[in-house]
Amino acid sequence: MIQESEIEAGIIRLAGARGADASICPSDVARALATEWRCLLGPVRRVAARLAAEGQIDVLRKGKPIDPAALRGVVRLRIRRAGQA
Repeated sequence: MIQESEIEAGIIRLAGARGADASICPSDVARALATEWRCLLGPVRRVAARLAAEGQIDVLRKGKPIDPAALRGVVRLRIRRAGQA
């Protein structure tokens, strides 16, 4: 069983490696954590919503940040730029 802390670390690591000018798909994180990754998509999205609410990442739809409470459908994840609120 993958722990929430492992998912959080995976999101931060992969998004951080891409930088603030690029984004990752939630499935990128799930695939990095497990061979049978599809069952992790829900947990990855929940952790991403929390990290976005905490200001660590942005959740993007069509390249624009969205409210993490509205995390539905196709989204991308991006590390938050330094100094961005």
